[in-house]
Amino acid sequence: MEEQVMWQERFNMGVEHIDKEHQKLFGIMNKMIKFGERPEKHQWICDEGIKYFKAHAMKHFAEEEEYMLSIGYEGYETHKRLHDDFRDITLPQLEWELDQTGYSVAAVSHFIGVCTGWLIGHTLTEDLAIVGEGESKWGELLPDEEQASMGEAITHLVYDMFRLKAQIISKQYGGEKFGNGIYYRLKYATDEGGEWEIILIFEEKLLLNTVGKMINAKTDKVNSMIINATRYTAKQFVEKLKRYFPTADLRKIKEENLLNYDQFQHVLEKKKLQFSLLFDTGAGYFAFCVSAPHLLEKGVGANIKVENAIDEIEAYLKQNVEEQKNKPRKNVLVVDDSSLMRMAIKQLLEEDYEVGLAQSGMAAIRSITLNRPDLVLLDYEMPVCDGRQVLDMIRAEEETADIPVIFLTGRGDKESIQKIVPLKPAGYLLKTMKPEEIKKSVDKFFEKQ
Repeated sequence: MEEQVMWQERFNMGVEHIDKEHQKLFGIMNKMIKFGERPEKHQWICDEGIKYFKAHAMKHFAEEEEYMLSIGYEGYETHKRLHDDFRDITLPQLEWELDQTGYSVAAVSHFIGVCTGWLIGHTLTEDLAIVGEGESKWGELLPDEEQASMGEAITHLVYDMFRLKAQIISKQYGGEKFGNGIYYRLKYATDEGGEWEIILIFEEKLLLNTVGKMINAKTDKVNSMIINATRYTAKQFVEKLKRYFPTADLRKIKEENLLNYDQFQHVLEKKKLQFSLLFDTGAGYFAFCVSAPHLLEKGVGANIKVENAIDEIEAYLKQNVEEQKNKPRKNVLVVDDSSLMRMAIKQLLEEDYEVGLAQSGMAAIRSITLNRPDLVLLDYEMPVCDGRQVLDMIRAEEETADIPVIFLTGRGDKESIQKIVPLKPAGYLLKTMKPEEIKKSVDKFFEKQ
């Protein structure tokens, strides 16, 4: 997965209690990296590791902020903003991804990669800057209002172009590696002689799930055809993004490059960024970095207004708002150990329902605790923790006991059905039913309610 991260003398700030806490955090990450290489331990070690890592990280943040205040550190507000972003946005979103995927190898890799990268980068730059040994690289970010505007615009565009619901993971993405990535840089000239430098980072699996499918590329690896299609798609993405911000002065492409990870890191070391956002699209990670120093004087405009959006998105947003007013969407959790079955039912229902996915009984319980569904479609024949046991756990807690459960089963024989009926589920559906019949059964269930 990842190599070990070793504590080095250059990481020391010279403040004993903070340096000790840094070393402890590095040690925790190394244990998670080690156990992350054993797939059978993913769920347990990540669950325990997250609790331990979070506890120490929160303690460290509080102590570090107290120290900054005690010495009157001028960069306190910016530094605290980085802590808040990591604590309130990055960690919860990474935990959510782990939970939703049942601690998949990719999700574990994301968690370790982002946390390790953040920890090293933050220690080497922001923390050393406190004692005058370095310089903060986040002092020139645009205000929160404009960060929110850009994040919202990108979220809408990702949905408009790829039908993916992106979630922001960090508003101060520091270049952490999140798997194999494609790093594409565009430089734009402005009318007044300025320059926009935009880097779009795509996780390879995101390209395969989006651009690859759009061009019907029959491959499980990124090839030259997908790269060229991505270049065109990225340019279109930026062109559409400009329509959200009428004052943005991107006029003409001066240069475009494909970077490797080392080259990307070199750019980040040289540039002060005005935007650096990391997203989880559900199909892979995506990052958007911008260096355009002239924006510090004039910005890119106010919050997104509907009239500034492209026509297609404007229509979509209006339609979506009306649909939400007239027909609140029910939340359906699909629990099945088969990824094919999960995705098939998701595609069947997602036009009319919010659909959550869980690949095991334990993942289902975590998901139900975090986001109570209106209905659970539960596979009866799962390994380790089967449908009967999951139903027992749901009914054992007062808060979840009344959640309706419909069993999914591949067996329609009399003996199998006789085992299900006494459990008194809200119903059962055969996996061999036609898709439209499954959809109709779910619709009828909610109509009766």
